[in-house]
Amino acid sequence: MTAVSDDVEEKQAPTTGRTARGVLVLLVTAGVAVVWLVGRAFTQGGGDLHLAGGYVLVGGIDPVLTARVLLPLAVAAAGVLWGPSLAHQLRWPWLLAGSALGAAGWSVTLALTSGWGRLAEPMASRHEYVHDVGRVQGIGTFIATYIDSVPAGSVDPWVTHVAGHPPGALLAFVLLDRVGLGGTGWAAALCIVGGALAVPAVLVTVRAVADEISARAVAPFAVLFPGAVWIATSADAFFAGVTAWGVALLALAAVRGPLPAGYLQALAGGLLLGLSLFLSFGLTAAGLLALAVVLVQKERLRWRGVVRILAAAAGGVLLVFAAFAVSGYWWFEGLAVVAQRVRDGAAYDDRPYLYFLVANVAAGAVAAGPAVVAGLAGLRGRLRWLPLAALGAMAVSDVSGHVLGETERIWLPLLVWLLPATATLPPGSRRFWLALSALLGIAVEVAVRTPW
Repeated sequence: MTAVSDDVEEKQAPTTGRTARGVLVLLVTAGVAVVWLVGRAFTQGGGDLHLAGGYVLVGGIDPVLTARVLLPLAVAAAGVLWGPSLAHQLRWPWLLAGSALGAAGWSVTLALTSGWGRLAEPMASRHEYVHDVGRVQGIGTFIATYIDSVPAGSVDPWVTHVAGHPPGALLAFVLLDRVGLGGTGWAAALCIVGGALAVPAVLVTVRAVADEISARAVAPFAVLFPGAVWIATSADAFFAGVTAWGVALLALAAVRGPLPAGYLQALAGGLLLGLSLFLSFGLTAAGLLALAVVLVQKERLRWRGVVRILAAAAGGVLLVFAAFAVSGYWWFEGLAVVAQRVRDGAAYDDRPYLYFLVANVAAGAVAAGPAVVAGLAGLRGRLRWLPLAALGAMAVSDVSGHVLGETERIWLPLLVWLLPATATLPPGSRRFWLALSALLGIAVEVAVRTPW
């Protein structure tokens, strides 16, 4: 009788899981649709969401369908047909390299769907970092006086994106220019490479936290990530790469344990995470991911080992803080000044907080894609802590009130950490979910006139 009951439970479990995944995806889809309808009603009633004609994503619906759409369709078809097999057959180093190249190719072909010059075009905006690169003369003076030009009422304020971030963001593009790689083309390349390199970092972390089988299962989904629409081209893609490798190094350090090599990896991870804090204030919430990849190893490390690894990482973060402080920039003062600039902005009071509290999540769900949503329904084991930490970080960002829209771009450094949820999808259904996610990315690129 017991054996019969066990057989019945085993047969029912996949059906139950499939139902849960389907229901969750339908609920999220319905939620996005409702938010879109509410946003449209709000704007038709005279309100302004400042989303460039959109109601959830930035950009209005204006389909541009040309023969160029065959490029991402070909990449998507190849990824769906051969991606899962290659992910399981390639040697680990080749898988990491191939996933980065595949992610770069996917994001580039998506962008080219909207025009051959689309890759560099977003970087040419008067609101972007490249616009202010020429203003920076001496690096030391730039850092020491950076805050002076943040307030909207200052004599010569920074452009919107520069003013809304710590100096590290603009500094990255300034340094790129100083080594002879100036202009919008190279700036776009930096963003795309950064976003593509986030993919192997996620795989390395999944392998460290869970196992290699899970990492290989995630790889095709990480390559055909719908959020790649905003990797080519937005600076947040570059931020995602820096943050992801900071987390990955910390995960490797936790696996290695409190040994000299482990401390060095933790220190290096801390340095990258420290740098990420000077790229975007919002990446403070990524600290939850850093804690998760170490705490998940608590049984093996014991509390003493956990504290030592985190202390080494904290040392790296403090070194970055010290370098900027010595140069004349105090992060906490910068945060307060930027927060005030956001509140003083012409668009701030127009944007309804309660609407964006939900719309932010809806935009994030679109960027994450249906495969991630379906995967979240089956979270289990040690791997669940990565998506849960990412969701927690997004919740912190959401309730802060300083992110009112554009989360499909702003949350890229956090959204990539939802991808590990796809490892929970049954092998037999992975190509279906992979195809659905890829088609969503193509549909957004074709239909939405996003500025990135």
